[in-house]
Amino acid sequence: MRPFMSHPFDDDKLKEECGVFGVIGVADAANFTALGLHALQHRGQEAAGIVSHHPEHGFNSARRFGYVRDNFTNQKVMDTLPGELAIGHVRYSTAGSKGATAIRDVQPFFGEFSMGGAAIAHNGNLTNAAQLRRELIERGSIFQSSSDSECIIHLMARSIQRTVPERMKDALRRVEGAFSVIAMTRTKLIGVRDPLGVRPLVLGRIGEGYALSSETCGLDIIGAEFVREVDPGEMVVIEDGQITSSRPFAPAASRFCIFEHVYFSRPDSILGGRSVYETRRQIGVELAREAPVEADLVCPVPDSGTPAAIGFSQESGIPYAMGIIRNQYMGRTFIEPTEQIRNMGVRLKLNVNRALIRGKRVILVDDSVVRGTTSRKIKDMILDAGAAEVHFRIASPPTAWPCFYGVDTPERSKLLAANMSEDEMRDWIGVDSLRFISLDGLYRAAGEAAGRDPKAPKYCDACFSGEYPVIPSDKLAEGFEMKQAAE
Repeated sequence: MRPFMSHPFDDDKLKEECGVFGVIGVADAANFTALGLHALQHRGQEAAGIVSHHPEHGFNSARRFGYVRDNFTNQKVMDTLPGELAIGHVRYSTAGSKGATAIRDVQPFFGEFSMGGAAIAHNGNLTNAAQLRRELIERGSIFQSSSDSECIIHLMARSIQRTVPERMKDALRRVEGAFSVIAMTRTKLIGVRDPLGVRPLVLGRIGEGYALSSETCGLDIIGAEFVREVDPGEMVVIEDGQITSSRPFAPAASRFCIFEHVYFSRPDSILGGRSVYETRRQIGVELAREAPVEADLVCPVPDSGTPAAIGFSQESGIPYAMGIIRNQYMGRTFIEPTEQIRNMGVRLKLNVNRALIRGKRVILVDDSVVRGTTSRKIKDMILDAGAAEVHFRIASPPTAWPCFYGVDTPERSKLLAANMSEDEMRDWIGVDSLRFISLDGLYRAAGEAAGRDPKAPKYCDACFSGEYPVIPSDKLAEGFEMKQAAE
């Protein structure tokens, strides 16, 4: 029996990457880390791990499958993780084994070096990991996991530098792709972002100690004060209450992942000084301006479509309503469901408010369309409930290209927008109208009043534009054709 199986509703969604969290200078650091990971659970639900350090007991770790709440609220487990320094990780596999995660793939990873031990937790994806792995194995490295993140540990082991931060700099200069990394030694908490800052990482203060988190919601849950974001290309080292900052990489223009605004980050987080909720609400405003339609109700596809649906309703004047209700207690997975249950599809998670929908012209607002299969099922549910018309409005541009920077997307051939025009997608899904927000509209919602600058886009939007800010070396070696060659 497989311990983890994604539900059919989730199969048609872009998967969150991972979340990282660390704290130093507070008693029971592992408990604070567990709380931080709980707040970041939306970024990965397959597994979680925590490593702590205590001057007398040394490094200790616990890695478990499933939710943080089911594993790291157990006092016996937490008692094995003493100390004032800890880091943690929540995982969804974008590299390594899929679906049947091996415990050896669960982060943080730990290594013993000549100057002492170190643990690392990585959010993102290394686009040259396969090449690095081959080189390292040829030189004698023995890998314990299938994760691309383990390459960092082996590169650190081969560095001739004398300190862990300097070895990390050596290692990270060799990798390509996206990474926000949190690491720890016996006395230091380290945070570093890749030169483009594709993935988020923030710094907070709690009492006399400090915390690092993928999102500000991780700071909020432990009562930490937000200090600032770790800058793209920056490394911060925290020791004895002091923060040292360095810039180990060549300067580059920031290309933060715009899909963090659309879907991945929690709506109560702050990204780049902007409220995620407000950006999503503004996406709905832009959608209503770009793609108006006469209708009776605006309904979100819960939960990620809710802020955009509110914005659409406010701008259009069409009433907002909860036409679809999400079963909050179903959980993310079933254990080996029968085929009959799996065929129920989205009905296990979503149900239509029939009394509200009957006879109405309904606008459904969702965050994205990937394969389109879920959209068709939701449309069927709405029509079965007696809706007069169904109109889809999508809070992101068409997803036509796979992401290689820490998001699990299907191959391009399986992306609906890579194979159909907008009108063809409308007909295939079977709705009265289908419109996506434009890329310019998305940029305006994210605070770029002039829209997207085609010569110097502020965000990584490769999944929409096909313009990859970091060459995906491994995928090119496998035969992937970038936009210039394919079109």
